[in-house]
Amino acid sequence: MRKIIVLSFITLDGVMQAPGAPEEDTSGGFKYGGWVAPYVEEVYGKAMKKRMEPADLLLGRKTFEIFADYWPQHADNWPGINDVTKYVLSRSMKKSDWENSVFIKNLADIKKLKNPPVGKDGSKSSH
Repeated sequence: MRKIIVLSFITLDGVMQAPGAPEEDTSGGFKYGGWVAPYVEEVYGKAMKKRMEPADLLLGRKTFEIFADYWPQHADNWPGINDVTKYVLSRSMKKSDWENSVFIKNLADIKKLKNPPVGKDGSKSSH
């Protein structure tokens, strides 16, 4: 069974929006983007480096849109990001030009990712 590891940036008062940059996500008039940057330090850097090792990603549509707008042109900062499979949970989005993007619709699809079918040769498929 595959693991799903959650990586979430959240303030003590519950803010999760736009941790990376001021212009990252201004929806709803949000004006505090980039709130993580002042607090980045060595332990955070090591944890992020570990999470940025090549592995499939499970993203919501909004995060995927932000990632797809930025990472394909900045892959030197996250080696392998264009090569890994990006699973996107969305009811409205069906395709993307970003390579290796797979769109899923519901919790049942996520369960299938956790328990991939066994192939004829006994190996497990990630798709």
